[in-house]
Amino acid sequence: MNQRNSNLTSLKDILGALLNDSSLPFNPDDAHIWQIWTEAVGPAIARNASPLWIRKGRLRVKVSDPIWLQELSLAGEVIKEKLNDKLGRRAVEKIEFRLRSR
Repeated sequence: MNQRNSNLTSLKDILGALLNDSSLPFNPDDAHIWQIWTEAVGPAIARNASPLWIRKGRLRVKVSDPIWLQELSLAGEVIKEKLNDKLGRRAVEKIEFRLRSR
């Protein structure tokens, strides 16, 4: 290997260091919410609502219409508990439901 290539850091090492950085504004494990969403909330809700982002325990969910927005706002605590149960930890502290912009 020549001198130039010996100073390079592999992408795997860079990503590993980044994801293990405790100063990140998000927990990389929170990305599992997208994988377990349908199983946790059921197919009817999953067709009408989906996670947008999660930061510091706050999950934002986009909702298809005002009726679903009202229903899900009332069921927020149950959904939060189901998500945390599926994730095996307390990842979601609060859910914010927002109407999907058209």
